[in-house]
Order: sequence, then structure tokens, then C-alpha cells
Amino acid sequence: MAGSMLISVLITFLVIVLVLWLVNRLPLDGRTKQIAQIVVIIIGIISLLKYLAVF
Repeated sequence: MAGSMLISVLITFLVIVLVLWLVNRLPLDGRTKQIAQIVVIIIGIISLLKYLAVF
């Protein structure tokens, strides 16, 4: 059970990093890019907390 949770957390973390990298590659202005990064980080933290049984 713990191994499965660890793998899920690791995959979620890797997806967050990949999406942040893709957002940085988009041709957006600085403010829009910053807002997109904040949204991705918030969604990532919420999903990680879900895996850690906080929610």
C-alpha cells in the first residue's frame, strides 16, 4: 500500500514539473505565464495532499 502511494506521489510530482516546463515554453507574456504557473502549482499541491489523505 505504501509503495503504491509513493509511486502515485512521484508520478504526480513529475506531471507537475512537466506541465510547468510546458508553460514556460509557451509564447506568453510574463504576467500570464506567472498566473498559469501559480494555477499549476496550486492544483499540484491539492492533488498531492489528496494522495497523502489530507482531503
